[in-house]
Amino acid sequence: MSAAEDEHLPGAPAGSSGAAAPLPVVLVVDDEPRSLQTITRVLEDEFDVLTATGSAEAERILAREWVQVILCDQRMPGETGVVFLARVREQWPDTVRIIVSGYTDAEDIIAGVNRAGIYQYLTKPWTPDALLLTVRGAVQLARLQRENETLALELKLTAPAVQQRLGARRRQLREQHAFARLVRAPGSPLDEVCTLAARIALYDIPLLIAGESGTGKELLARAVHYNSPRAERPFVVENCAALPDTLLESELFGHRKGAYTGAFEDRQGLFAQADGGTLFLDEIGEISPAFQVRLLRVLQEGEFRPVGSARTQRCDVRVIAATNRDLAAEVRAGRFREDLYYRLAGFVLEVPPLRARPDDIAPIAQALIADIAAAFGVRIDGCAPETLARLVRHDWPGNVRELRNELQRLIALADEPLLGPQQLSPGIGPGAAEAASGDDPAVAAGGTLVARLDRLERAILEETLNRLRWNKTRAADELGLSRVGLRAKLARHGLGPADD
Repeated sequence: MSAAEDEHLPGAPAGSSGAAAPLPVVLVVDDEPRSLQTITRVLEDEFDVLTATGSAEAERILAREWVQVILCDQRMPGETGVVFLARVREQWPDTVRIIVSGYTDAEDIIAGVNRAGIYQYLTKPWTPDALLLTVRGAVQLARLQRENETLALELKLTAPAVQQRLGARRRQLREQHAFARLVRAPGSPLDEVCTLAARIALYDIPLLIAGESGTGKELLARAVHYNSPRAERPFVVENCAALPDTLLESELFGHRKGAYTGAFEDRQGLFAQADGGTLFLDEIGEISPAFQVRLLRVLQEGEFRPVGSARTQRCDVRVIAATNRDLAAEVRAGRFREDLYYRLAGFVLEVPPLRARPDDIAPIAQALIADIAAAFGVRIDGCAPETLARLVRHDWPGNVRELRNELQRLIALADEPLLGPQQLSPGIGPGAAEAASGDDPAVAAGGTLVARLDRLERAILEETLNRLRWNKTRAADELGLSRVGLRAKLARHGLGPADD
């Protein structure tokens, strides 16, 4: 029996300082002494080589040494290498087992794999490079097995801690998306919406959230999910207006590799990802009639078929849809399927626009300022009273999204921690504020009724166009005028060009 004397790690430079790690231990079992010597010479530079001339001697070594790899000759007196290694497998299962044989009998190979769990079957005559490569691979396998056992043990020991962290994370998500965290003033119209949403969250029925863009429909949907029995499962979001039908179908239902050009691998759809949880379909009113049919089947049957697949998959998903359209009117106009509407509208919540809850503007603005200032890395103490007053008087057709944009502008241009009114957008300037107040100069000044009505009409036109960024189509709709009628009034009052 011999052992390697080199104390350096494989590949470490000679003379390196520090204690060397022990070399991997390899046991060679062969009844021919010359064969033992040859294998030892090839391996001893990288491994601690132990040798045995028979199975009995090998078992004594295995009983007292930690052997990572065992190489055993197949043809030995008394019993074959496969029989011996099958016994080793039972008593020392972590040792990686290699057969070395001059015979290539297929039955021996099959027996070695099935009975003894052989890692490799190395045939004679072998080359030194082949032997080294095989043993290196076996040592690497032994190391990985050891690491896997250690990690499995650590995971078992730390499972309670992991579970505790997951529980804390879930509680944090519930707190972050609690209905009370939806910013609003006391007595806000949003209170009633949140009360209804909190009650409906407990019941597993589809929900349709209606409201203008930027009113916070997704925030409300998240609050419903995280206060529902599905809170511990995924919340998945898809904007239905962002993709054409073909891509939307692949996004929601998934696809198989090769289903279409560019489908280089299988893809799991959002319905499958949201299984057990909630799927939020934003802008549901934008999907085409053809896709409405495909979506209806999923909601009716609870099953879908990935693009390019012949097999259907089942899913358990609560769908919350959102729209800025009047879907009931779309149904009456024949643009949205009635059966799909009733599948989506198990319960309908209306989120009021910001102009319908002006008292909410101040607390929302303060919350947004804190978020934006933190993101920009600047110190902002808040709004000056005049700035806040103008923000509150503005109608905010873009709702909270527009308010956030305006505050980002103010903070980016701010020279002081208190946001003054100087950098407000033109549509939120003094003219707009005066037009929105009851103390309008058209009413306060003297003159005939016709003259005062003309001044009032001009002020209304000016305020509306400034607020809507001179979008004449929206202004005409809001004022109940045709575009031709609006152009005529603009020309009469000298407000901009008479044409488009």
